[in-house]
Amino acid sequence: MSAAPITLSPEVAAARAQARPIVALESTIITHGMPYPRNLETAQAVEAAVRQAGAVPATIAVLDGQLHAGLSEGQLQGLAQAKGVAKLSRADMAACMVTGGTGATTVAATMIGAHLAGIEVFATGGIGGVHQGAELSFDISADLQELAQTPVTVVCAGAKAILDLPKTLEVLETLGVPTIAYGQDDFPAFWSRRSGLRAPLRMDRAAQIAAAHRLRAQMGLRGGQLVANPVPEASEIPAPELAQAIAIANADAQAKGIQGKAVTPFLLARILDLTGGRSLETNIALVLNNARLAAEIAHALASPSA
Repeated sequence: MSAAPITLSPEVAAARAQARPIVALESTIITHGMPYPRNLETAQAVEAAVRQAGAVPATIAVLDGQLHAGLSEGQLQGLAQAKGVAKLSRADMAACMVTGGTGATTVAATMIGAHLAGIEVFATGGIGGVHQGAELSFDISADLQELAQTPVTVVCAGAKAILDLPKTLEVLETLGVPTIAYGQDDFPAFWSRRSGLRAPLRMDRAAQIAAAHRLRAQMGLRGGQLVANPVPEASEIPAPELAQAIAIANADAQAKGIQGKAVTPFLLARILDLTGGRSLETNIALVLNNARLAAEIAHALASPSA
């Protein structure tokens, strides 16, 4: 393994040197989110959306033991077709690297990679959170703790709707994570624009979000910000329509004894089946929407006035 903890692609390295806006992107959506070739097409589309908004995309992944920020087209294609790729979070990231493994980064691991690369903004689909029944299973995503300690602003469409959203918001509050709904008062619920829960904070402009990011650093406050950006209205699946599919998927996971990191991929695949593919189309639309907002925030952070 290289002595450097992270390798920047030539494009990302040049953007860093020129203080141009950069947006980090996760890689689990490629390896664990959808089948080939749709995963590759989506990854390429998200990178293109970031570029069209005037920023540089930096997809983060561990390839053959080396952590990368920014993947070449060949690396992206290879990852999209790879088998047995690890799903990495804070606990197993270093172990994967020292053993020469290949791993896709979750929200938590992508935040770590982004911070190592000097990238302040990250676009994803939805964060992990408190799972249904966590009072018995203690199944709470490491994403929440990462948001409390790593200074990266994360743009998502809310927490994944399969989770216990009220408990997720409570944990975020306990950890001191600024949870900001973009352009509305309601906390979005991934595939749905509204969860019925009021977000703790609301901001309507990317410049405000960037200014808050900067001010937190100046005040010595640890951690990042969570920006919940609602899925475009034309692409959403309203929460009442999804409720039954989510209930069935959760019951199936419990009946099969699905646990740990396997829970989220199982639930997403089951809901894909139960919605006749609609959940995947909505997922793609919301990730593209988040990439565009993240690029706006990155632009604002790159401005001397931010």
